[in-house]
Amino acid sequence: MKILITGANGFIGKNLIAELRNQKYTDILEFDIDTEPSLLDNFCKEADFIFHLAGVNRPKDQSEFMQGNFGFTSTLLDTLMKHKNKCPVMISSSTQAELDNPYGQSKKAGEELMFEYSKQTGAEVFVYRFPNVFGKWCRPNYNSAVATFCNNIANDLPIQVNDRSVVMNLVYIDDVVAKLINTLNDKANKADDGYCYVPVVHTITLGEIVDLIYSFKASRDERSVPNMADEFTKKLYATYLSYLPKDKFSYPLKMNIDDRGSFTEIIRTPDRGQFSVNVSKPGITKGNHWHHTKNEKFLVVSGKGVIRFRRVDSNEVLEYYVSGDMLEVVDIPTGYTHNIENLADTDLVTFMWASDPFNPDKPDTIFEKV
Repeated sequence: MKILITGANGFIGKNLIAELRNQKYTDILEFDIDTEPSLLDNFCKEADFIFHLAGVNRPKDQSEFMQGNFGFTSTLLDTLMKHKNKCPVMISSSTQAELDNPYGQSKKAGEELMFEYSKQTGAEVFVYRFPNVFGKWCRPNYNSAVATFCNNIANDLPIQVNDRSVVMNLVYIDDVVAKLINTLNDKANKADDGYCYVPVVHTITLGEIVDLIYSFKASRDERSVPNMADEFTKKLYATYLSYLPKDKFSYPLKMNIDDRGSFTEIIRTPDRGQFSVNVSKPGITKGNHWHHTKNEKFLVVSGKGVIRFRRVDSNEVLEYYVSGDMLEVVDIPTGYTHNIENLADTDLVTFMWASDPFNPDKPDTIFEKV
């Protein structure tokens, strides 16, 4: 199957092409504003399916809306008719096609042209009216508030919010691409009015979006992670990370270092506990404490050692030998005093999870030797 994509270098085009290739589609005909115009003739002759994503969003003159969104669509369809190619055509329109402004008028004109083309030729057309689309690779400071906010906040640049109460309807790029590929496979979501749609739409205020993005930025210092159970938060966080400066992918952690080794907290969450890395020097024993309610999981990832347990009302000592050569999680039950000893001549590195982030006011940690 030969797939023609207009607007191939745009936001949706780049993401669509990446996933098509991931799904082993190899015969992709890419056309964009800087493509040799004569290639369009051959592409329209050969194409088995067309994703018409090209369009104008921010022209220098408003007359370019009609030229870019209606004029090029007309050229595309005329070229298909010239070659008597009745392959299916998908076109990306906008919910603004319902509005009486130059951009909306140009999108509406493109839609009507597509429906008329279908009547004349019998070719199947898929008209998608997208709301605001967000995700990786969207151009900031252009026509996407989400892209602009993510980029500017990630790069310590100012943002301007005129009205925090403005309600946004958003679709995520991966959801868009999934539906476009479904359309390619004759599984489009088409409503009774003839328009196609992406079923997963997120509705949220501009102020809530900004607050979330600022919380993502603060999460490094707070060693927190966003609520990944919320679909929109998960998608927005993935989008935010794609705008990080190239020299800011990493960030330092506070290492608590002494002559025994180090202890470094990686992540703390209000409902999923605390994640840390513990390093013990050769011959060192750490721990010798127990908890009423707090419980832990230890995973030795490098070195060799032993974890010892004793229930605080018993004299029986239990031993679990652990090694980075055989990864296994050891649960630390409540009511058992416990320690971990490095038995090798190299550092013992242990990944630790605790059910509650450490709170100095309520440590729930009672020191008692095993």
